[in-house]
Amino acid sequence: MVVWRRWIFPLLMLVVCAVIAAALVKLAFFPDRTDAAAITPGGAVTSPVIPVQRANLTSELTVNGTVARDDAVTVRATVEGTVTDVAVGAGQSVQAGQTLVTVTQVETNRRIDITAPEAGDVSSFELVPGQSVSLGAEVAKLTPARFHVTGKVDPVLLYRLVGAPTDAQTTIQGGPAPFTCTGLRVQVAEDGTTSVVCAVPADQQVFAGLTARLDVRVGSAEGVLVVPTTAVKGGAGTGTVWLDTDGAAEERAVKLGLSDGTSVEVVEGLSEGDTVRQFVPGVSTGTEPICHDDGAGGTFCEAPGMSW
Repeated sequence: MVVWRRWIFPLLMLVVCAVIAAALVKLAFFPDRTDAAAITPGGAVTSPVIPVQRANLTSELTVNGTVARDDAVTVRATVEGTVTDVAVGAGQSVQAGQTLVTVTQVETNRRIDITAPEAGDVSSFELVPGQSVSLGAEVAKLTPARFHVTGKVDPVLLYRLVGAPTDAQTTIQGGPAPFTCTGLRVQVAEDGTTSVVCAVPADQQVFAGLTARLDVRVGSAEGVLVVPTTAVKGGAGTGTVWLDTDGAAEERAVKLGLSDGTSVEVVEGLSEGDTVRQFVPGVSTGTEPICHDDGAGGTFCEAPGMSW
């Protein structure tokens, strides 16, 4: 055992250490070499294509909004004279035709009542008995008992509303059954903010500040030629696609119709069975939708590469 401890084991350790050292030197200074010329790159980058085909298309636009009361209207004097009686005060609710103030006409000394043109709340009233009023002078401001739904939209989506009907299906969170909101119109503020507005029918009970959703059905078509919106540069009436011919891309002008945000109708310029590039050259081909804040507590999303 003395021989093994003093001679055999130390010699074995020296041999192992020498082998490890030689391997490290080999890896560090004499790596294996592969002839670079023998490595041939493979694969190729291709642009995906898609056939032009027929499909049914429904164009709808959903806008998140809120219920708001209509702006105040100004009630003006219809005669010149002196205030004889005051029947209401600021903050009071009135009905259509209710007397607000009585004026004694200067020329005829007749007492003439100035009435509320519609139901609402008197938001401003400062006349007092004995005060003179001139023809057309402001008598009061009346906030009508009328409501509307307003929702902010990205201006680019206004192209989707061209030719849209003037009503929308309205759903109020926690409110009555969905109803039709009429007089749909576009409203642009001084700061450029774009909104759609429609009137709430008088027979619907709503309150200012409620959250609402507007569903606008622009139109529908059956059996029309469609391509993905990602394949079109443009989108409002006219656009450009890239027709695939034997692997080469031919730029082609097309006339467009309805769109549901994912597919768009091709009215002229292509035939069924034509093959087009799925993505506009130079546009990202990501698969995730692009979402934006609609400014009313919600979001709207576009298909990737959408060129609206």
